[in-house]
Amino acid sequence: MKKLLTENFVRRVPKADLHLHLDGSLRLGTLIELARQDGVRLPSYEEAGLCETVFKPDYANLGEYLKGFAYTCAVLRTPENLERVAFELAEDCLAEGVRYIEVRFAPQLLVHDELSIPATVEAVARGLERARTAHRQAREPDDLDFEYGIILCAMRRFNKHMGDYYANLLGLLGEAPHKDVYALASLEMARVAVALRDKQGLPVVGFDLAGEEAGYPASYHTEAYQYVHSHFMSKTVHAGEAYGPESIFQALTECHANRIGHGTFLFSPETIRDRHIRDREGYVEQLVEYIARQRINIEVCLTSNQQTIPSIDALAGHPLTRMLEHNLSVSICTDNRLVSHTTMTRELMRAVDEVGVTPRQFRNIIMAGFKGSFFGRSYNERRQYVRRVMDRYDQLAVG
Repeated sequence: MKKLLTENFVRRVPKADLHLHLDGSLRLGTLIELARQDGVRLPSYEEAGLCETVFKPDYANLGEYLKGFAYTCAVLRTPENLERVAFELAEDCLAEGVRYIEVRFAPQLLVHDELSIPATVEAVARGLERARTAHRQAREPDDLDFEYGIILCAMRRFNKHMGDYYANLLGLLGEAPHKDVYALASLEMARVAVALRDKQGLPVVGFDLAGEEAGYPASYHTEAYQYVHSHFMSKTVHAGEAYGPESIFQALTECHANRIGHGTFLFSPETIRDRHIRDREGYVEQLVEYIARQRINIEVCLTSNQQTIPSIDALAGHPLTRMLEHNLSVSICTDNRLVSHTTMTRELMRAVDEVGVTPRQFRNIIMAGFKGSFFGRSYNERRQYVRRVMDRYDQLAVG
């Protein structure tokens, strides 16, 4: 039965990628071309050179991993470039059997005097829709439609060097406590996200909080999350990637998170820092049980976790095994296709070959990706789409 999980089968089955950063998933050749075109300085204008200096197979730490985003964001500051990169990303996903993606990015990192937040989202939506139309015209009769959504990210922290928006905001409010400035920026992002969905009809399906986790708690951003929550928008939070279980708890209780990005330190009571939590093991046990009962999806990104968390020297020690043992809703995601040199097929094959995921667990992971999606249409339409995914999967499994 395990022979079912060949690379050819994994590539062919329909897949969903719920944690997919636009600015971390450019084609390397496109980055170089756009940098030349727009006068963006790169350490090298050869693919091999960039892979040696920036986009390495392995990174020393999270800071080194994030270094490349300065270059990718620099070429994503025109509508034309954003549309092209979104289209190419969808093409790359489609080529390996991915049929649903949620593309996330932080517009506030990209805007300037000639590029507004709505314009960034409109451009990304155009690129994704072009890919969807092309796929629909060319697909085989038994294939699935390509579906997508956009998740807008607020940042846990920022500085004036991260973009014109932040420089202007800090220039106006530099005397205010930083946590209040962070909160103000995320609240504005939340309001724009809802307006783009409700007034402009753009495919904004969710809201996220990304960036440096330790020392910059999600509680700074509760007003933004309360705003999107009260407007019925789905929510995810990067949590438990570089901090412990209490960060995940905060995402659930103060940000109303429907999904958790990474959740890598969920089973790590030793990382709890709140002195009021005396029974750390009991705290983790109850948190895990709550996540299981509520079917809160965890967006697991194996390769990027291994690249940014030194304690994960081999995937056999990744907490994915314990997540599956506790029957949590787990989806496998790429995070950053360029920065991590990965694809959905590669991530899933690593789960099979290095973590030991069984065929039954594998099917559950695939389905959790679709069931946990923030699908932009009605619940009944999502159920119908998931049923088509199941039928297609089972058809391939017996074929």
